[in-house]
Amino acid sequence: MTWAPITVDATHFYLQFYWWIIVAVLGGLFLFMTFVQGGQTLFHVAKDEIEERGILNSLGRKWELTFTTLVMFGGALYAAFPLFYSVSFGGAYWVWMLILFAFVLQAVSYEYMNRTGNLIGKGAYKFFLYFNGVVGIVLIGAAVGTFFTGSNFTYDPATRILEWGTAKDGFNLRGLEAAIDFKHGAWFNLAMGVLVFAVARILGALWLINDLDEKDFADVVARLRAVVKRCFVVLLVALVIVLYGLITLKGYAYDIHDPKGTVSLVAGKYLQNLLAFGAIQLIVFLVGVVLFVLGVFQSGFGSSRKGIWAAGLGTVLIGIIVFTLAGLNGTAFYPSYADLQSSLTIQNASGSKYTLMVMAWVSVAVPFVLGYIIYVWYQMKKQGPITKEEILTDDHAY
Repeated sequence: MTWAPITVDATHFYLQFYWWIIVAVLGGLFLFMTFVQGGQTLFHVAKDEIEERGILNSLGRKWELTFTTLVMFGGALYAAFPLFYSVSFGGAYWVWMLILFAFVLQAVSYEYMNRTGNLIGKGAYKFFLYFNGVVGIVLIGAAVGTFFTGSNFTYDPATRILEWGTAKDGFNLRGLEAAIDFKHGAWFNLAMGVLVFAVARILGALWLINDLDEKDFADVVARLRAVVKRCFVVLLVALVIVLYGLITLKGYAYDIHDPKGTVSLVAGKYLQNLLAFGAIQLIVFLVGVVLFVLGVFQSGFGSSRKGIWAAGLGTVLIGIIVFTLAGLNGTAFYPSYADLQSSLTIQNASGSKYTLMVMAWVSVAVPFVLGYIIYVWYQMKKQGPITKEEILTDDHAY
């Protein structure tokens, strides 16, 4: 497969670089906000209805902010790199449809779970929240894993014909092969999915420890600390596998100055990326890891209730680095193992120079949206921890 010459215009390239950084930042923020999904898998720590509603209300007041961050992340990614949108949704649509379905179920569940007379019962909506927290998050993690291992597609830029899978290898599962095709990195994708799930669950537990009244929900907080410890072990195992993959997997590299944009496999590419740009990425990654571990030990192994903030900031920093490793320093961010030259890069998948320039001006609004999220968050937290009295007397409680 042969692409038309990619842009080597300096201004256009800097805009492409800028927008991938924006995507990386929003991706890191979204990864932090998945504490809502992680918390939705912790209803089992509640031993009665009041404890369960305490968890539900703590998470229910934040799920809309998760949606806002997800929309910003998806909007920036697909607007700046529209070819990724058409190739990924046109090919791996079962994965994306399952993810979207999981988030639709989440929105419906918060609205109707405890509503009197709901048709399918409270248990069904609780299952939907578990589905969103487990399946939705693992699939997101696995999808991010394919940014490193590649996907099974070919794309002809001349005819704009996309083919996903082939009859020869038997994989025509529209993206789901990422979880079963171990020859092409399914082990790494699944490890990434489990890692993201473990992070979300730990953040969910840390958030609930911070947000539930320590006196009214003392037993719940104690159980949540035990959850953090168990999930941290799972996280370490998944992290070792992911780091092993990043060190040993061959990366999909190309020369940013080559008009043909020829993609080739390079051993140790992602380790090279981590050490690129004056090792800034390595430093940010290590700071993120230290902050995350600090938060875990503060509230999971210690008695502090503030571990969510250190762990949350650490998660954002780590998420940013994961995306920069996948797309910068001459790396194809959506590679194809079926045909290397079909791989998508920030240069051949981006919008035009004019489009990105207009979007760059629009991006000035991003800090205001983030400011709105922070303001709403502050207003909610100003009310103090969630108490049993509030759940029983507040007409707006879930």
